Amino acid sequence: MWPWPQFIAQAHPRLDPARAYTLGLLHDLGRRTGPNRDRHILDGHDYLLELGHADTARIALTHSFVIPSMDSLQGEWDGTPGEWQRLAELVARIQPTDEDRLIQLCDVLGLAEGFCTVQERLVHIALCYAPNARTPDKWRAKLALKAAFDRECGVNIYRLLPGLTERLLA
Repeated sequence: MWPWPQFIAQAHPRLDPARAYTLGLLHDLGRRTGPNRDRHILDGHDYLLELGHADTARIALTHSFVIPSMDSLQGEWDGTPGEWQRLAELVARIQPTDEDRLIQLCDVLGLAEGFCTVQERLVHIALCYAPNARTPDKWRAKLALKAAFDRECGVNIYRLLPGLTERLLA
């Protein structure tokens, strides 16, 4: 990720673009430990907390929880049962901020090839991971998040992402 948090934050009345850019860069830091799935959430949170960056640690935790519930994760847990329990306790305390919501949104606005629509990313996720009973709820929540940012920014946020509307209209 990722300049797009900065692009959206520039149009948002309560977000700092430079801070949004930095949070976007660091949200997946837990992947530094190697190939992992959802355990990267906890790995990133713990590592950033150890470094004294509580706000960024929160983003590493919250970016995967548009619905703050452990049953909203896709696929099988790749950590220990104890890590699962600890993550569940942290997730239960989530009170999403505008920054959390922005990084959650931006997490579904990109593919390896670049910017994409929320719908394109949802299809990509469905093809990569087995959908579960909470998948429709997550999809609704992500689409609602995009609509909320459209309202808060006063513009369809796709217009803020360089090249996306041109690609879609080509």
